[in-house]
Amino acid sequence: MTVIGFDTSNYTTSIAAYNGVSGKNCSRLLSVKPGELGLRQSDALFAHVKQLPELAKALFSGFDCTDIRAVGVSTRPRAVEGSYMPCFLAGQSQAEVLAAALGVPLYRFSHQQGHIAACLWSAGRMDLMQRPHLAWHLSGGTTELLLVEPEEKNVKATKIGGTSDISAGQLIDRTGKRLGLPFPAGKAIDACSQESDTKELFHVKLSGLTFSFSGVENKVAAYLDAGHDAADSARYAMNSVCHCIAAVTRAALQEYPDLPVVFSGGVASNSLLRERCRAFSPVFADPQYSTDNAMGVAVLTWLQEA
Repeated sequence: MTVIGFDTSNYTTSIAAYNGVSGKNCSRLLSVKPGELGLRQSDALFAHVKQLPELAKALFSGFDCTDIRAVGVSTRPRAVEGSYMPCFLAGQSQAEVLAAALGVPLYRFSHQQGHIAACLWSAGRMDLMQRPHLAWHLSGGTTELLLVEPEEKNVKATKIGGTSDISAGQLIDRTGKRLGLPFPAGKAIDACSQESDTKELFHVKLSGLTFSFSGVENKVAAYLDAGHDAADSARYAMNSVCHCIAAVTRAALQEYPDLPVVFSGGVASNSLLRERCRAFSPVFADPQYSTDNAMGVAVLTWLQEA
């Protein structure tokens, strides 16, 4: 049995196939003009519509479509009331057409649920689909700490902490823009920060499990303006982010002791974050499945039919 998953986030177009053991994910970043920080929703939707046929052709090349038993798609950012972004309509429309043409069930999930599933699958920890755990969703648009609980072959993710303003990904991308790095800047900031050994950072103030990253953005700008080079400035930004995430994780484990801690989303591929959080025996996705992808949606779809 093979299933297909679609995900059209504000950063990446992706389509994946999964057979219960292995899978294939075909994805492409949306094109952003140099110096800009992302796309308007209308432009993102248009880009997805253009990119999906080519990615589908790559996925289905040499593929036996008669074995497809279900189609899944992410239709919104989070599984909460009012969560909506037009860019997800691109994947949803394609998924509905494919499911109707094949006469197979269509399953709808949130982008966040897909991230969690992709992380657990790629890390070899699908057992956590049946156990409560803590999960960070760290991406260009989201920095949330979640209490994840099993729910009908899916996951229920309840926000218990996170940023009150800009996300970790936004902070990294804005830092990257100041340094003249391409968007999205995650990989470039990671590489740049590895060229510095500075221990300097800005201590983010916590309010329970909630915090603000806008102050870090201002401090990074001041740090760079004070004459520090790109490597030290990138490291300063990542030191601040990682120190905050680690501090919130420790506080959360005092409230929710003994729960496993999962890190999903594009920022979770950062090498410094992975190093600084080793003390929590964390579950990290394979880097290629940390960023936006359709594999998690395909995994969740397969579980519905298993």
